[in-house]
Amino acid sequence: MWLGGATIAFALLISQDSWWLWFLEKLFPAESQLLHPRASLQTLVVQHLALIGASSSLTIGIGVPLGIFVTRSYGKPFLGMTSDITTFGQTFPPVAILALAVPLMGFGFKPTVLALFLYGLLPVVRNTIAGLMAVPQEARDAAQGLGMTATQKLIRVELPLASRVILAGIRTSVVINVGTAMVGAVIGAGGLGSPIIAGLIQDNLAFVTQGALPAALLALLLDQALAGIETLVPGQRAAV
Repeated sequence: MWLGGATIAFALLISQDSWWLWFLEKLFPAESQLLHPRASLQTLVVQHLALIGASSSLTIGIGVPLGIFVTRSYGKPFLGMTSDITTFGQTFPPVAILALAVPLMGFGFKPTVLALFLYGLLPVVRNTIAGLMAVPQEARDAAQGLGMTATQKLIRVELPLASRVILAGIRTSVVINVGTAMVGAVIGAGGLGSPIIAGLIQDNLAFVTQGALPAALLALLLDQALAGIETLVPGQRAAV
């Protein structure tokens, strides 16, 4: 209940630039310019959510099936390679991915989504593998004894039991991407990184606050929303 109220309050807060102007004026009275001129705060949040939504959809759409694949008998030979590749994707700096992607994909939205997708892949794949491998053998044997096919066993038994662990990985990935999406402003993708980058360049703490504070609130809201979904799903407790 409180989450719905907090979400409404956040939406109202970002829609009122005059409130931010008053707040930043009280906080930084010496600054001559308080609000980032490129776009309204509401527009910047929408741009940020678009980056997170697109990259997280790709991460879930590829990461979960990949985790399922390497836990099947025919995919287990690729388990080690998959773990190495996804780990490398998170250790490779997003800014470096942007630098490599821009010549091929141009500036803006697409290379940023690619960087966020690669950076957020590890928690989803890792937790999908961990969740499925933690399913009790007794449950698998019972499903086989009932005459279920491999696909039925996966859908009706394994995924429901592993769902909490998988959702914990998705939650981690999404929250990570809220912060990582800031780098997209460097190549013109917009979002809440725009006032932060401008503030760092111009030594304007009001701009930095205008980007950092809503990003922190957004990360908290998304984290709590996904945590709420996680508690509603039956299955094993998240172990990783």
